[in-house]
Amino acid sequence: MLGRKVEFRDRQEAGQRLAAELGHLKEEKPVILALPRGGVPVAFEIAKALSAPLDLLMVRKLGAPGHSELGIGAVVDGSDPQLVLNDEAMEIIRPSSDYVQTEMERQLAEIERRRASYFADHSPTSVTGRTVILVDDGIATGGTVRVALKALRRSSAARIVLAVPVAPRDTLDSLHDDADEVVCLSTPTDFHAVGLHYENFDQTTDSDVIRYLRNARDWQPGE
Repeated sequence: MLGRKVEFRDRQEAGQRLAAELGHLKEEKPVILALPRGGVPVAFEIAKALSAPLDLLMVRKLGAPGHSELGIGAVVDGSDPQLVLNDEAMEIIRPSSDYVQTEMERQLAEIERRRASYFADHSPTSVTGRTVILVDDGIATGGTVRVALKALRRSSAARIVLAVPVAPRDTLDSLHDDADEVVCLSTPTDFHAVGLHYENFDQTTDSDVIRYLRNARDWQPGE
């Protein structure tokens, strides 16, 4: 887009700038949770600066019967996986409880498959009683982030902080009730897509994710 303002050189710089805004949380010994894959490089820089454990928070949509692209809710992984249902969709579609249970188990199995590919035998980090910083590389509509925040609230986290480099103001405002603190570096009025606010927005690959998680072990305390 001609004349557009580029806010960040890349995800690493965005993470470093976010880390500077989150330094007041270091003494709370937070857990850093990244939404893969693009949120991982950003979260890595925050975890490094705060000497905090880095983990992933994976969200999988539950598809409606016969229409998998239509979401009736989502399941969020963690030490205590959480199911978040879309009340409006559930009222219209009225899937059976057996269907919801089966679909949830199917999506949890996919989450476990992906987690195994990233972590081998690493179990999800418990967030009970902890300060949690949820990180992505940016927010557009906020659907995935909203589900993740609601699931974290049910997981008995003591404090939930949403940290993103860029998001539209109206979307960010709609998420404030789901987090105890929201940190966002840029809320451009001409927001079109997250990637347009980065000079380098190359795809984060599975191998990149594995490398970041492996490198984060250098400072992660034993859980």
